[in-house]
Amino acid sequence: MSLPAGQIETAALLARLTGAVPVETHISAVYVGPDAAYKLKKAVRLSFVDFSTLPARRAMALRECALNRIAAPGLYRGVKAICQDSCGALHLAPADSPGAVDYVVEMAPVAAGDFLDVIAHARGLTPALLDALGDCIAALHAKLPPVLGVDAAASLRGIAQGNAVAAHDAGLDAAIVARWLARILTTIETLAPALAARAAAGFVRRAHGDLHLGNLCLWQGRPVAFDMLEFDEALATIDTGYDLAFLLMDLEHQAGRPAANRVMNRYLARSGDIGLTAGMPAFLSMRALIRAHVQASRGQARDAAAYLAMALDLLAARPARLVAIGGLQATGKTTLARALAPDLGRAPGAIHLRSDEIRKRLHGVAPEAKLPAAAYGPGANARVNAAVLDAAAAGVQAGQAVIADSTFLHAPLRRGIEAVARAAGVRFTGIWLEAELDTAIARAAARQGDASDAGPEIVRAAARVDPGRISWARITADDGTLALAAARAQLDELPVQPRSAVAQDAGHCAGHATGSADDERHDDR
Repeated sequence: MSLPAGQIETAALLARLTGAVPVETHISAVYVGPDAAYKLKKAVRLSFVDFSTLPARRAMALRECALNRIAAPGLYRGVKAICQDSCGALHLAPADSPGAVDYVVEMAPVAAGDFLDVIAHARGLTPALLDALGDCIAALHAKLPPVLGVDAAASLRGIAQGNAVAAHDAGLDAAIVARWLARILTTIETLAPALAARAAAGFVRRAHGDLHLGNLCLWQGRPVAFDMLEFDEALATIDTGYDLAFLLMDLEHQAGRPAANRVMNRYLARSGDIGLTAGMPAFLSMRALIRAHVQASRGQARDAAAYLAMALDLLAARPARLVAIGGLQATGKTTLARALAPDLGRAPGAIHLRSDEIRKRLHGVAPEAKLPAAAYGPGANARVNAAVLDAAAAGVQAGQAVIADSTFLHAPLRRGIEAVARAAGVRFTGIWLEAELDTAIARAAARQGDASDAGPEIVRAAARVDPGRISWARITADDGTLALAAARAQLDELPVQPRSAVAQDAGHCAGHATGSADDERHDDR
């Protein structure tokens, strides 16, 4: 244990109260007991934080509780003072007690297996849990008020330069770090107008600031973010995309790109903030470089080198492209899109625009919530179609690959999505899925907990609509694995043989599908 000498007695008290050996970082020690957990801030003064004085530790303990009650209500119980009785023995007391010798943050205990980094290591990040992660971060960001007047590009440049120094100090390869710094500063310069526009639009907020998997846990059955960065307002007052990027980068490193892609797309489905993807190369790369020098400082040279290589690779240019997947409801469009998206374009893969999810967001409900028939009238359908086209345009203009997932039963909407690609000067691929009607009806009947409201009667009605001439690549979708292979062959930058993580999703393609939005001539669910 590396606590300063003046905190040894406090540490002994916390160990007796919890029966625990502390979990330590360079700035704190956490004691987890059966009924409570206590976090002690170490009385240290480092280049980035000063907890050396008692007033500073008290102020930061109170600040930590105030911040984290936004993200994790119930998990943070409050601040306790460490006081001496008349015999000199230490005990816990209310935070405002006189004569305190130290302070701790009291939390509810969380089982070691309920932290998301542990779950990721155990390969327990199920699709449902990944969706819940996206929901968690979108809900947190929605609670945070905008902070106006921040020069987002200048702030990001300063963070890059500071982390390059830290990388050198940690002993990372100087030539690679110099190459990284030059590239990221060029990237930030290019992004400056977009970052300024996002700041003006309210996307700079006092955010979490340290949103990696180790700072997320299951609480009352749902993921929550905790341990918000409390000691540096500048480092935590950032673009929400940069906040999210730490989680996405960590997911990609620890669980693979399909996991990162799913969380990104769930976040986008809930927030509608397609514009954050413009900054993804810089955001992700910065987070990887931070992790690289942190791991190097801990003596984890191999892991540090992997993060450093990742940081540089994330800045490599990759062209955007637009893929549209159409066909009747329950032909497997969504499962196919989810299988293709991780490998398409730059990290963390393609934006998946599912019209069913867009419709739910426009109505202010969760994707799995059911909507009444009125939500599928002509005006509502036209609004959803316009939103699909607008989001596709925003995504490719931001430089990200996009997959638009809708029935596209009518030629005007197909022409509209093709026009988006032409206007942006990006490559377009249209895929049309076809399955036996009885198969699609059976899939629609079996679907549960899905964003599509299309039941068998809607599929039958859609099958009576004449889609006109289909110029897109027609793929038989009765077998999901074969459909995925055929689709990947159309997207010639991807290998026909899917990697195992994607193939696992694709195996369900025959059993899960999506309904989508179309124009006012068709009530599409």
